Amino acid sequence: MSQLFDTVALIGIGLIGSSISHATRRAGLARRIVGAAKTEATRATALRLGLVDEVFANPADAVKEADLVILCVPVRACGPVAAEISKSLKPGAILTDVGSVKGSVVADVGPHVPAGVHFVPGHPIAGTEHSGPEAGFAELFDGRWCVLTPPPGADNAAVDRLRSYWKGLGSNVEIMAPDHHDMVLAITSHVPHLIAFNIVNTAAHLERVTESEVIKFSAGGFRDFTRIAASDPTMWRDVFLTNRTAMIEMLGRFTEDLLHLQRAMRFGDGETLFRMITEARHIRRGIIEAGQDTAAPDFGRHQGGSAAPATGQKS
Repeated sequence: MSQLFDTVALIGIGLIGSSISHATRRAGLARRIVGAAKTEATRATALRLGLVDEVFANPADAVKEADLVILCVPVRACGPVAAEISKSLKPGAILTDVGSVKGSVVADVGPHVPAGVHFVPGHPIAGTEHSGPEAGFAELFDGRWCVLTPPPGADNAAVDRLRSYWKGLGSNVEIMAPDHHDMVLAITSHVPHLIAFNIVNTAAHLERVTESEVIKFSAGGFRDFTRIAASDPTMWRDVFLTNRTAMIEMLGRFTEDLLHLQRAMRFGDGETLFRMITEARHIRRGIIEAGQDTAAPDFGRHQGGSAAPATGQKS
């Protein structure tokens, strides 16, 4: 694919930022990649790995010549970073993000976007339980979805250019309204993560089951919960707080359905249990048929223990 941008600025160089860098270089989508990171250790690692051509401690310095600026920071940091870089953004530049919640990003970032800069929020639905600049890899977005949530009045040419960029990174692209995105992700990602954190902590706190037994005898289902529960605490705290309205609504529905299962178990209602399990299997088949997972065991785990795409970054 041909070069789409001269300079891309990555504000934050963790799993997603580093993977964007790898995928951008793989496809030749930008002549130059610059970055910004808080710590000297991250900046040094980003240079050593060739993730960036130049790196800065101050995000405002990183964005000055950038045609595309990507906020790869926790959701609640997007607003403060946008305020910090506002006066340094280049006219005509595209400003986007990778946050898992879009309503709060639109509300927090939008007021700081100067005239002439095109704000197109985004969310690549890809990630692993690992974090940091060394965790990224070019294939993270291959075959995954990236949702763009342009606000009313967004420049169509800028949206199309960003759509082409994400396709160049390997993603499928969908356009959604921010509130619809947040409701969809609440049930497909955010609530499952909340449940994973909770069930792992419940197991750890059982008085009659030791931690060593939990680790030693974990079955596949629990192991998958622990993988999700190993995700970045700062990122997921911010997701839960910024998307709490949609999550609380989905948790209410989940609780009702869980009580329905509990009643079926209590009263020996095998027909209801069988029906609900069968319906869940149908959804699993649909995910595999859509190419978002495979039926192979241990999907997402390369030999040697490195991580491959899994739900929940991310984002």
